[in-house]
Amino acid sequence: MGKRLTASIIFLLGMIVMFWLEGRRPDPVELLPSISGEPEYCLTCHQDLPEISPSHPVDIFGCVVCHGGEGLALDPDLAHSTMRGEKNPSDLLVVEASCGGSTCHSGSPTEDRDHIQRVTTSIQSTYAGAIASVRYSFGAQNDLIAHMGINAVQDNNSATDISFLTAFNPTQETQSSLLSFAENCLYCHISAEPLPGEDYARLTGCAACHSPLSPDGETTHTLTTAISYTQCNTCHNRGNYSLRDMQYHPREDQYSGRLHEYYQPIAQFVRCEYTLDCIDCHTRSEVMGDGDIHNNQDEIQYVQCRTCHGTKTELPRSYTIQNENDPAFRFALLNPVIDLSVGDTILITEHDEPLWNTRMLADGTYELFGKATRQRFVFQPVAGTNCGQNPDEQESHYCHQCHAVER
Repeated sequence: MGKRLTASIIFLLGMIVMFWLEGRRPDPVELLPSISGEPEYCLTCHQDLPEISPSHPVDIFGCVVCHGGEGLALDPDLAHSTMRGEKNPSDLLVVEASCGGSTCHSGSPTEDRDHIQRVTTSIQSTYAGAIASVRYSFGAQNDLIAHMGINAVQDNNSATDISFLTAFNPTQETQSSLLSFAENCLYCHISAEPLPGEDYARLTGCAACHSPLSPDGETTHTLTTAISYTQCNTCHNRGNYSLRDMQYHPREDQYSGRLHEYYQPIAQFVRCEYTLDCIDCHTRSEVMGDGDIHNNQDEIQYVQCRTCHGTKTELPRSYTIQNENDPAFRFALLNPVIDLSVGDTILITEHDEPLWNTRMLADGTYELFGKATRQRFVFQPVAGTNCGQNPDEQESHYCHQCHAVER
């Protein structure tokens, strides 16, 4: 009798717990994204997540097309069991499955849909320049040509002389310095997990730039093109690598404020270089890559002071927007800091890329709107001023000789 009573009590308690758990389970929230037409129930638990970006509305994309996972599951463990890249589907190991496709980010270059190709062949991804430089310095290769990358990369339509990179394999190196390089100095390419500490906190892949973390280091479910210099700083400007001991040495100066955070004490810079954000000067092709494999960072960077200010004898390059299909409108829509109109004259780079956040004013000066700060700046061309610049010396470091800021 006592055993039956005990069993009945245990059964009753079990039923109470089961009903209590069922009562705590949220009602299923169905989402029917138009891109797939398949129901998914991710919002049952994730209703509080913000819309990730205006260009990825949840009612069109849903969650599964990017993140993977079991969209019909209501149990969290089962729902998350097949997710790609855990919380980061843009990690380069899974980005093709998450973000690829001809209508998304691995489509035609002519339609500007080749983002994955551009990123995977970029210097930020391959780290080819650093690898070539260090291997050359220690006699492991006879030139400074990029032969290796962090991962093997193929480019069948390369406009450079480099159509592929083999994977850098430290176990095949015999120089102890190269082994130290592999152990201590491979933290800056976007496939690498960052160094510890909030100064270096970032994700990998596309999200390394486009998904800033919260102050406590958590993901924010955000994709943005308004990328502050502080996001760039998670890889850049926090210290230096030394060829003497093959170690990373963090900055020792106590830096605070925009001016000191932007540049190290040894750097020379002009006012606009620290007042603006990195993305206000460096173009998408410079940062994300142009789809070709390059030897080093210098080959891919071309924006100089003259890009916006011109020279003593020439105004900066510009063009007038002729119709509403101009690419500048699409870029301005993705980051609405300027209200462009047909008939506006904007600056362009030497590669004919529109500097869509600029505009020529009626008095011959120009305005620029910060892509991250939305701050408006007005500046004038060099032509017609008393600038004493040598016409044969047009790189930005020559401008620094007169216009460098004293700290």
